[in-house]
Amino acid sequence: MMKGSANMFPRTIVGGLSVSRMIIGTNWFLGWSHTSKAKDTYITTHVKDRKTIADIFEVFLRAGVDTMMGNISVPPMLDAVREAEDRVGRKCLIVSTPGFPLTPDVLTKGWDTDTVARILDNEVKHGCHICMPHQSTTDALVDRVTRQIRGMDVISRMIRERGMIPGLSCHMPEAIVFADESGLDVETYISIFNSMGFLMQIEVDWIARLIRHAKKPVMTIKPMAAGQVRPYQAMTFVWNAIREQDMVTVGTMSPDEARELIELSLSCIERRQADVQLQETRSKASVKSR
Repeated sequence: MMKGSANMFPRTIVGGLSVSRMIIGTNWFLGWSHTSKAKDTYITTHVKDRKTIADIFEVFLRAGVDTMMGNISVPPMLDAVREAEDRVGRKCLIVSTPGFPLTPDVLTKGWDTDTVARILDNEVKHGCHICMPHQSTTDALVDRVTRQIRGMDVISRMIRERGMIPGLSCHMPEAIVFADESGLDVETYISIFNSMGFLMQIEVDWIARLIRHAKKPVMTIKPMAAGQVRPYQAMTFVWNAIREQDMVTVGTMSPDEARELIELSLSCIERRQADVQLQETRSKASVKSR
């Protein structure tokens, strides 16, 4: 692991590429709250805007958090990223998670490689560095009988041919285990990981062990359980549970939230008290020092 500095968040290596250990998530930019339709609507109304997203990205980039995850092709993501890059003078590394059409023929006749090629060529066009087939594709191909991810070797090869680094986005813990066992050509995995077990298919301690034993670095997602775990508890748990080569993906809706998560994360990594202002309510007046 590369250590951080005043303008460099700690980094790790994925397939020979240096990436920040904190990754900028995109669900909270695009209206995918995992909470309610009302929350989705709030996000699309107040956050899904080029300047608003660029303002948040600017905070991350200035702190050395220069890696993002998600669907860069959904407007206004690409324009917002490019605007933030221009402001800071620093490029953003893109981890893309495209889906691929699934039909029964995939398991009998193989992929429609022309369609796969068009999807991957579009990822290249958008400047993607790491390409990780989305969970909706990956998990559907997990075969518990043969302990393989059927057909994924073809997509990994086509990703390599286009100069991108292959990985797997998955929710099923078996995907990581089977990919390791079969020697599938991937360099990293996405795994849900949070202290309350939100959207996780087996217990938290089992996923923690799986991450520790994974042969490749793991990009953890949903550390705050879509807002159900407060940032302090979430960051303290996840940064202390993963390895130095692993990463944490975070979602924010404002520049201040980004600054707070960066500082909370650095305080965990550096084993020190976080320099953040606590929220105030009248009930806390009696516990404040005079």
